[in-house]
Amino acid sequence: MPHRRFFRLALLAGLLCCAGLAQPGAGVYFGVPPVDAPELAHRGPHSVGVRTLEVVNPGQIDILNSDTETGKAPLYDRPLTLEVWYPAVIPEGEREQTTYTGPMPGRRGARPDGIPDFFEIRGKALRDAPPAGDEAFPLVVVSHGAQGSRTLLSYLSENLASKGYVVAAIDHTDSVAGDSKPFESTLLNRTKDQWFTIDKLAELAGNPDHFLHGVLDPSRAAIVGYSMGGYGALTAAGAGYSQEGAAPKFVPGGYLSELTAGNAAYEQRDRSKLKAVVLMAPWGAQPPHSCWDAAGLAGMRVPSLFIAGDQDDVSEFETGIKRAFEGAVNSDRRMLVYQNARHNVGGNPPPPEAWGYFNALESFDEPVWRKDRITAINQHFVTAFLDLYLKSDDSRLSYLDVPVVRSNDGVWPLKRGERVGGKYSEGAVEEGHSYWKGFQRRWAVGLELHHYKAGQPANNEPGGE
Repeated sequence: MPHRRFFRLALLAGLLCCAGLAQPGAGVYFGVPPVDAPELAHRGPHSVGVRTLEVVNPGQIDILNSDTETGKAPLYDRPLTLEVWYPAVIPEGEREQTTYTGPMPGRRGARPDGIPDFFEIRGKALRDAPPAGDEAFPLVVVSHGAQGSRTLLSYLSENLASKGYVVAAIDHTDSVAGDSKPFESTLLNRTKDQWFTIDKLAELAGNPDHFLHGVLDPSRAAIVGYSMGGYGALTAAGAGYSQEGAAPKFVPGGYLSELTAGNAAYEQRDRSKLKAVVLMAPWGAQPPHSCWDAAGLAGMRVPSLFIAGDQDDVSEFETGIKRAFEGAVNSDRRMLVYQNARHNVGGNPPPPEAWGYFNALESFDEPVWRKDRITAINQHFVTAFLDLYLKSDDSRLSYLDVPVVRSNDGVWPLKRGERVGGKYSEGAVEEGHSYWKGFQRRWAVGLELHHYKAGQPANNEPGGE
């Protein structure tokens, strides 16, 4: 009948329209998780401000201008751009929103027509807002991967600031998308940039005239490192590089030797400010690179949270990420695993500008997982982990010490006719319940969470492998 045909066509058009409007990232804030996010993912009680800082690390090795015959390099003042999010006060009449600019992955000028060099990200933060002055907050340094940027993890940076953290994300000079330089600069400078950022912000916070004075407590710091950021964070936390690994051999002049296991200055460095590290798909442990040996990995004593996809084909899950996790025997360490995910478990969802360009899309998205689901789960577990180690909030242990290693094995029994809707699991609070705390029923699937205590070797995990 004609009216039925018209109804079907109208319904189809409506569905197509809704599908177009519902593409991931359209008209949303990456720092505000969707309704199906686990419990601790949701924004905290603070409004958020954001500022851009330009800082300089003087007297650094200019490895890209090494003498080709001697391998020796001059010194230079290394510039870094930091994006800093912090708990803030939103003045009357102002709105808590801004726009960040991100560089499109790939070489500039080599993209199809219509694919811009830069894209925009909507942010739920106010640029240059007055800081909240009621307490000093812990510091989280965020370190992007190769060909990344300081806005790549804005979903996490902004979200953590709303929960009472000062978050400083680094643009690593020579390693930013669209303006990257030869790889030896990244290999040499990643850990140094992370250390310098912690020390520099501590210095700025000590200046009564700086906006971070009274806002930042640099004695409680963490590093969140994604991919090459994880490569740097492992060593920043005490896992010295192996002299036999690829990194020291690739950096000319022996300049990476100061970050290798056994180097006296490296071993004796004061790491008392660093309370925790989050290692998202950390690069470098996989052969043939093998940047750390067993002795080097054993040098890390800082509590750690590894986040990985078990199909990672960049950092290699089995021979790389898992090897580093199991080898860091002196760290109280956890590993969150996304089953069937590849390498893109750390960054933002793809911006709309990347939807029509596969070479850019594959730098953001995952072939199996919803990306906004990954970012929400990361917000949940990183919050629990940092609250535990930077704020001494022991209540977060119940979210991290899950009753079953594989989320699919969790049980949440129902009485006849019972419906729980969007209620969060309270964990294994009674006999028969083994569902991960903070997840809605039916929604904790495709995940693993492994835990080894400091001093506990691998393959000795209660309830695990």
